[in-house]
Amino acid sequence: MRIVYLGSGAFGLPTLKALLDRHDIALVVSQPDRPAGRGRHPTPTPVAAFVDVHGMPLLKTEDVNRPECIERIHALKPDAMVVIAFGQKLLPALLAGQFAINLHGSLLPRHRGAAPINWALLSGDRTTGVSVITLAQRMDAGAILATAETAIDPKETAGELHDRLAEMGPAPILKVLDLLPGRGSRAIDGDVQDETLATRAPKLSRADAIIDLTQPAKALRQRIHGLSPWPGVAIELGGIRLRLLRVEETPRTESALPGQVLPDGRLACGAGALRLLEVRPSSGRSMTMDEFLRGHRAVVGMVAELPTERSGERA
Repeated sequence: MRIVYLGSGAFGLPTLKALLDRHDIALVVSQPDRPAGRGRHPTPTPVAAFVDVHGMPLLKTEDVNRPECIERIHALKPDAMVVIAFGQKLLPALLAGQFAINLHGSLLPRHRGAAPINWALLSGDRTTGVSVITLAQRMDAGAILATAETAIDPKETAGELHDRLAEMGPAPILKVLDLLPGRGSRAIDGDVQDETLATRAPKLSRADAIIDLTQPAKALRQRIHGLSPWPGVAIELGGIRLRLLRVEETPRTESALPGQVLPDGRLACGAGALRLLEVRPSSGRSMTMDEFLRGHRAVVGMVAELPTERSGERA
């Protein structure tokens, strides 16, 4: 099939690779280069970087709904448009007469929005998955054509779940394309989403990376993992900023203040405690809490403070 692929983020790369193996990629559309890194140099999106290596036709645009972009895409007469982590809304003029599908990182209608993977962990979901839907003018509200489901590991971070769900994307996308009765067909029936079950997954910011250490350990684990690696939760111990990358909830019998470092290195919470499985000092590498304590034993007994200024911290 002749495919036009619209995507920017790394979430769609496994599917783009699978489409390249099975179909004809007539055009890839992605966001323009953005400043990134310490030097703020213009950097292509992960999709654009992949396309540069593989030599596929590429269109970088701030607005794919411009008349010249619509004309170029329609002139290709694609059998399907595949949209994954693109970052722009597709308007009716572009979608007119096109078979267009989107891969979303949740089991819709749960977690509609820009950060479904993070919100699955923040919400304490035990399962999640990916959904292939038709394009609609309301965010993530199209008919569901296919899904794939998976359990969430309590030790899994948002970054790890992102990568795992990305690898689950190709199978349902290819399945939907295989359902097209013939070249150029637009007829595939999907399941209408139940609006009463819809939840929102809004975009996150650094302001979301604030925790309340008086909460139970389970709630804190969900929040820390849901925000790892970005925007990332951090605490301060003895003037050292410590980013919490991976934790495990445990019971606690010791009397301690919320946020206090116990003798075994766990962090006391409002109920229970957190075993800090992976931490990263602001000026060092990722390590276990045991490794950190070898050089900073004095923090045992201290009560963690929450950073008040995060603008200079990088993920």
